Amino acid sequence: MTWSPKTTAPVLTARIPSWPFADPKGRHIVSYDEYTKTTSGGIHGYEALRKALTMTPEQVTEEVKRSQLRGRGGAGFPTGLKWTFLPKPAENGDGGVRYLAINADESEPGTFKDRLLCDFDPHLVLEGIAICCYACRISTAYFYIRGEYHHQARVMENAIKEAYAAGIFGKQGLFKGTETKNPFSNASGGKGWAVECYLHRGAGAYICGEETALLEGLEGKRGWPRNKPPFPAIKGLFGKPTIINNVETLAHLPLIIGAGAEAFMKQGTESSIKGAPASYGTKLMGMSGHVNKPGVFEFDLGIPLRVFVEKYCGGMRNGKKFKGAIPGGVSMGILGPDQFDAELDFDIGRKYNVLGLGTACPTVFDEDTDMVAVARNIARFFKHESCGQCTPCREGSGWLYQLLSRIEEGNARTKDLDLALEIATSMGTMPGTTICGLADGNNWAVRTIMNKFRDEFESRVKPTFVPVKMTVGAAAR
Repeated sequence: MTWSPKTTAPVLTARIPSWPFADPKGRHIVSYDEYTKTTSGGIHGYEALRKALTMTPEQVTEEVKRSQLRGRGGAGFPTGLKWTFLPKPAENGDGGVRYLAINADESEPGTFKDRLLCDFDPHLVLEGIAICCYACRISTAYFYIRGEYHHQARVMENAIKEAYAAGIFGKQGLFKGTETKNPFSNASGGKGWAVECYLHRGAGAYICGEETALLEGLEGKRGWPRNKPPFPAIKGLFGKPTIINNVETLAHLPLIIGAGAEAFMKQGTESSIKGAPASYGTKLMGMSGHVNKPGVFEFDLGIPLRVFVEKYCGGMRNGKKFKGAIPGGVSMGILGPDQFDAELDFDIGRKYNVLGLGTACPTVFDEDTDMVAVARNIARFFKHESCGQCTPCREGSGWLYQLLSRIEEGNARTKDLDLALEIATSMGTMPGTTICGLADGNNWAVRTIMNKFRDEFESRVKPTFVPVKMTVGAAAR
């Protein structure tokens, strides 16, 4: 299968040597000074922020909308459109107080692409944060990072300190208030928009990757998802309007503002589904599983999985055959053996019967993989991470795990296969039975594996016999 990338030079990984552009052995933490002296997409560090400050917030938002940047956290929602959901300060009646929450929780199994940015190029993310805060009139940003990311938290904290020392953040205004060339300013001093940025470490709960559970965690509460509406853009952190964006999403903003939306739209691919939004831009893709060369790669959206594995990952490990792959975190479901050519873009869900692209971090399985064990292990994870707030998720995840364990052990009957599928399809936000999407991830993972590898499950169960007695006529015995 042939596929040619549109992007000939790295964008997100310009300062982080990564495949397919460079050998990862040369990686190091990029300091503020190095960031400002080097380029990404032809734009020097923090030059995009300087350019943003010559525009009005509305112009910055419009440029992001025009780029059609879609969220890189999993859902793929248009970023600029999300920003427009914030009420105008005059309409809000609270003095314009609003917040930005950066989702760096990244606790989805098989996902490790945001970690790369936090590890080595934190200022690319911080510049995106500053641009977003200016565009959305946000004065306080909270960087919510996964509790297990100890080293990454230290790197980000040091980068935030560097940004404060350089005058990027702080009450004096972005760039110490010297770069703004338009009348827009904050209430204190009129020296440009001021942003405070704080790092907040999570406690290790998977559910806090869900945006409203993340807000609960930021407020010091138990990480329970909230009912919606009201949505975070209306009533979010501390009851104020809040924007929640993923780390990688914000890292794209310097290119979009610095080089223009057109530069971003030259990357990626148009939608192959009529009327569907495009999949523009590059994407960090973390490859793991049974391949010869795993790791984080930067590709145009739309790369076929087969090309990814065979051309860039050195093929399947030990020369074995491809059996299946989870396209982007275990909650997305699985691609079957006949779907090796699936394109990794935002159309993948509708075309290949998975939940979606997710984080675009594939986990590849070879021909010897026990798919019953895979399904059972995924069910165990979701059972453990369910917050317990919704009965269908709390009870259903436990029952799914028990049924799959029984099937794996060989103690189940054919009726248990049907029961497992019935439970899976009855839980989740799409049937409308739960508050958040954790149950959807559980049911999509289980039922796509069971449906696409049905023969493996049937071979592990005993037939269920239902005796039927027939009578002919009134006198039949």
